[in-house]
Amino acid sequence: MKKTLIYNCRALLMDEEGTVLNNAFVAVEGDKIASVGTTRPEGPFDQEIDGKGNVLMPGLVNAHTHIPMTLLRGYGGGCDLQTWLNQWIFPAEAKLDDQAVAAGTALGLAEMIANGVTCIADMYMHTPAIAQQVLEAGISANLSVGGVYFGAPDQFSPDTCGDCGNQIRLTEEWHGAGDGQILVDASIHGEYTSNAPLWKWMADYAQKKGLGMHVHVSETQTEHQGSLDRNGKTPIQTLDQYGVWDTRAIAAHCVWTTPEDWAIMAAKGISCVHNPVSNLKLGSGVAQIPAMKKAGVNIALGTDGVSSNNSTDLFQEMKFAAVLHPGVSRDPLALQPLDALSMATCDGARALGRKTGRIAPGYTADLILVDFDRPNLTPCHSVTDNLVYSACGRDVVMNMARGNVIYKDGTYFTLDLEKIQFQVKNYAMPLIFG
Repeated sequence: MKKTLIYNCRALLMDEEGTVLNNAFVAVEGDKIASVGTTRPEGPFDQEIDGKGNVLMPGLVNAHTHIPMTLLRGYGGGCDLQTWLNQWIFPAEAKLDDQAVAAGTALGLAEMIANGVTCIADMYMHTPAIAQQVLEAGISANLSVGGVYFGAPDQFSPDTCGDCGNQIRLTEEWHGAGDGQILVDASIHGEYTSNAPLWKWMADYAQKKGLGMHVHVSETQTEHQGSLDRNGKTPIQTLDQYGVWDTRAIAAHCVWTTPEDWAIMAAKGISCVHNPVSNLKLGSGVAQIPAMKKAGVNIALGTDGVSSNNSTDLFQEMKFAAVLHPGVSRDPLALQPLDALSMATCDGARALGRKTGRIAPGYTADLILVDFDRPNLTPCHSVTDNLVYSACGRDVVMNMARGNVIYKDGTYFTLDLEKIQFQVKNYAMPLIFG
């Protein structure tokens, strides 16, 4: 078993106190953190990494993504969500094949790895092609297909519903791959893109296979009101009737959810994934994150697709969250820096059912080094404040995922960036746009 020692660093442990351990030694054995302290552990190590006085922190958890949509970065801007989807995104996506999705996935992974992401939850089609790229890249991922069904409820059959078959195949072929590197979640794209028979089938399948659940929820006022008009209930309440939330679950966006929804979410352990940049860019609104937290809802952080964000920089997402909610509520204490960091690390890990997001013995060795000698991080009166308000993805100088260094000082060790860019430029782009 490979043993690695990271030394001469300031370790942000992401415990409840937000402890920063100066002059820290963090030992890694295999894919797990073995010890954390201020004295050098005994014994030899296969690899020693000098932290150079920089900040070591848990790798970031991007809890809601659509990775292949990196191919659509900046495409179809200036629209509301439904216009953007129907007139721009859906027609482009209809042209995708496995090779194009693989290229877009690899490009998105390169961006996220360089920005310090070590774990994601992704929802998209051609999911096996995504799984293969993730496995090779080395980060962890919860993958889902985003189940849709537009047919008549009385004509539903899992044998003819394409996403039921996709869900079964993805689960059988990929759940647990890479010694748990890849987990498969059941999924429903949203209440408005499916109906009751699919909800019930997906809920039952998740229970049968022990899977989590990933759903878009109340992203826009139109979506939320549509559920009320159709069902007399919000999306959270509607799906609850069919057992969708009777497992570990993440609800992406939750912009228009209600206090009654939050009570269900807290009681059933449904995590909200906050996507502030995407929601602001599309004019969807501002999720009531401080109120949800007070109601006992676990909050994770996501970038959504690059097509509605233009970036996968989770440091940017943390800053937006940390300044947005104090500004909207006119309460400077509404969301603190440690809250934002928790959303991007330990609370995101909790949402995905992963033992990561903290620097502590027994946790997965997902660790990143942030260069605090950069001008934008100098001086440092508070590590947490600097990370949330001043840092950006470009300040990450090392990414260790599952105990393996996959990126360091601008060099990728699991990805061929030149090959990825060639595939994007010469295959994926011509395929979609001619």
